[in-house]
Amino acid sequence: MSRVIQAGAIAVRGKKVLIVRAKRNPLDWIFPKGHVEPGESLAETACRELAEEAGVAGRVLKAVGVSTFPRGDRLIDVTYFLVRFVEEVEPAEQREVRWCRVDEARELLSFDDAQRLLDRVEQLIDGGGRGL
Repeated sequence: MSRVIQAGAIAVRGKKVLIVRAKRNPLDWIFPKGHVEPGESLAETACRELAEEAGVAGRVLKAVGVSTFPRGDRLIDVTYFLVRFVEEVEPAEQREVRWCRVDEARELLSFDDAQRLLDRVEQLIDGGGRGL
C-alpha cells in the first residue's frame, strides 16, 4: 500500500474546538485536513487547510498526533496540530463550521481517531495548556 501524507488542524478558541463537515461525506464532522503542497511544512499545511475549509487563521502551538486510515489502495497519514485561533478569514470552500465545547465535539465527531485526538487536546486545554 502506498502512503499519502496529509496534515490537519485542531483549532481552539478559549475552551472551544472547531469542527467542519467533511467534503467526501457531508454527514461526517471532522477536523480540517488536507494534502501537503510542494515546499510546504506539515504545520503550514494544517494552517492553510484550516483557512481554506473553515475560514480561520491560526497559530500552531504543537503537534497533537497522527491518524492513519485506509482509503482505497492507499494509507492516509494525517499529522494533526493544535492551532490557536487568531482571526477569521475568507474561506476557499463552503463548509458548515461549528465551534463546540469539547463534549459537544466528541458527540459530533464521526471517527474514533478524531475523538482520541480530541482527548489529547482536552488535556492540554484543561491541564498544562496555559496560554491557549
